[in-house]
Amino acid sequence: MNPKTNFSGNFYCGKGENGYKININVKRKLKQVLGGDGEKRFRGENGQGQRNRNTTAGPTLEEQRQSLPLFPVRQKIIQQIRENDTLIFLGETGSGKTTQIPQYVHECGLTRNGVVAVTQPRRIAAISVAQRVAQEKSCQVGDLVGYTVRFEDCTSDATRIRYMTDGTLLREAIRDRLLLVYSMIILDEAHERTVNTDVLFGIVKEAQKLRREGRKPPLKIIIMSATMDVDHFSAYFNNCKIIYLEGRTFPVKIRHVKRNEHDYVQTCLITLFDIHRNAPLDHDILIFLTGQEEIDALTEQAKSIAKSAEFHDAPMKVLPLYSQLPQHKQMEVFKPAPQGVRKVILATNIAETSLTISGIKYVIDSGVVKQKVYNTVTGMETLKVVKISQAQAWQRTGRAGRESEGFCYRAYTVSEFEKMSIMTTPEILRSNLSTTVLQLLALGIDCMNFDFMDKPSRESLNSAIKLLYELKAIASIERPTLTEAGRKMSQFPLDPRFSKILLEAPNFGCLSEMIMIIAVLSGENIFHSSTEKRDQILVAHSKFVSKFGDHLTILNAFREFLNAENPKAWCFKHFLNYRNLMYANEVRKQLMEICKRCNLNESSCGNDFDQVRRCLLVGLFGNIGELQKDQMYLTLTGRQKAKLHPSSALCHKPLADYVVYTDLVATERAYLKFITIIDSEWLHDLPNASKLRRYSTSNNFR
Repeated sequence: MNPKTNFSGNFYCGKGENGYKININVKRKLKQVLGGDGEKRFRGENGQGQRNRNTTAGPTLEEQRQSLPLFPVRQKIIQQIRENDTLIFLGETGSGKTTQIPQYVHECGLTRNGVVAVTQPRRIAAISVAQRVAQEKSCQVGDLVGYTVRFEDCTSDATRIRYMTDGTLLREAIRDRLLLVYSMIILDEAHERTVNTDVLFGIVKEAQKLRREGRKPPLKIIIMSATMDVDHFSAYFNNCKIIYLEGRTFPVKIRHVKRNEHDYVQTCLITLFDIHRNAPLDHDILIFLTGQEEIDALTEQAKSIAKSAEFHDAPMKVLPLYSQLPQHKQMEVFKPAPQGVRKVILATNIAETSLTISGIKYVIDSGVVKQKVYNTVTGMETLKVVKISQAQAWQRTGRAGRESEGFCYRAYTVSEFEKMSIMTTPEILRSNLSTTVLQLLALGIDCMNFDFMDKPSRESLNSAIKLLYELKAIASIERPTLTEAGRKMSQFPLDPRFSKILLEAPNFGCLSEMIMIIAVLSGENIFHSSTEKRDQILVAHSKFVSKFGDHLTILNAFREFLNAENPKAWCFKHFLNYRNLMYANEVRKQLMEICKRCNLNESSCGNDFDQVRRCLLVGLFGNIGELQKDQMYLTLTGRQKAKLHPSSALCHKPLADYVVYTDLVATERAYLKFITIIDSEWLHDLPNASKLRRYSTSNNFR
């Protein structure tokens, strides 16, 4: 974005007409920054200028622990934990519940008979909190305190406090339904209601009951959050006791926009540079956005403006933060910026909970989140930008008050806030449940009678069971139990359709190729796109494009990436996303290990791409699109009309009669994503061939 663009906005604080107002016009005010009144305001109202981040002696770690609101009541907390098998801790942001309660549990001897597990919805939270607690316990990560996340286990036999993602604990439960290695399980950030967390609620509740009935060592359960429907949670966990914990007393001043702004990204950008112009440079900023593409675009815009002549005395370090970012890049947000440089973090809702990023004084809340909703009838997954809940709004606000007084700028009006839902809709009520049902069956649990806190619809469960039957993961729909193939599929942290493809790939002689394709599909887009260098990008990407479509195109690119002598420079030259390709490579290594455990023989088909295309159909037989006279594709199972996604390698080329696709998504219209051309003769051998033949409108498939 051109730094001379004219920005304007209007914010106010509170509900009254006399609220505090800020008028923003960046073009008119940029020149004021470097002198006179502008310089005074840049240095702060007290005129003292920015502080040195590195020379001010702060409190020791132990002093910080003792200053937390939980410290004076730690004995009462320990007493309650001793007296109750299940507890709910509702703790305000900054109370220290995530870092301190596991330590109190260990210090009072409750980990002598087992490990305390602390689950987090996201890997970055599990890693960062484990590192902090290890610091406080003066040990190396992996000794007394460790963490386990996808692709990484940093624990040892000495580990007694173990932070992990909810998905990790769920996979452990498949191996040991009673979770006997743990004496206590703490389910943190319970309000987020991810699918894995919701399933864990039922699993740990049942494990506690079975251990009690079987005279096994008891299991204590703690549920923690800053915001949640505590009565609903308490009723589910047998009317367990609720303990309210006070948080820090650092106030956060909230400012809403005075009028609705349709472009929330521009509003966030405007607000960023108004704060940057007025606030001391050691006051860092956290901005909540919806996804990687949005974050990457705004990161470049912010860097461009910050490098302009008007801001040469006000340097800014802009860092992205989202789930698909490589771990070492995610951890950069926790490092302090150099003296005299402001740190600005652009994050998804990954930063809403359990993350204390030092120096954050300002939060800019876009008020939106990207959310998936799955339709069991059409098989369509709608990815939409939707309004957050009030609970999420307060979580975001709390990020500004972790260390001192802060400010939260909300890019939505007070009336918009009041119209938001109180709590976030549980993910389990709007997701494809095939993976969840497979995990439950691996645990020997009847999903229809499983004790869900909020039970999914029967249609959603039936749809998942039917798919697993077609994948031969279960032997019967009426009494679903896992087959040998189903047990192997449950070992992969993948959609069951992809697990099935990997299991069958050796029969097609293309296991190596399928691992690569699925590894790339497990992450974010590996191809850069830009309107400024469109022609150059098209030329660079053309060498990877396969005439058969997208799956083979990403295979070509990934193969060359793995063979490149200097991968980073190679990615820059070919306009490919180095970070996303590195992530895909980590996934590839993990999948190769699981394939070895499943005794799958390594194989490669070289350039015999027919084998790859046929292998895709083994898992994606429900994702067939048939070309219609109006040049739209009709999905043969969901009867949904859709176009090829604009990013497809097959766009602007003659359309094939039949394609297989990975995703059916809806934004403004329905699109098929990741498409590969298939031959109609191959469709006769598919598990649902009779249904496809009945729905087909062409004579090619009769």
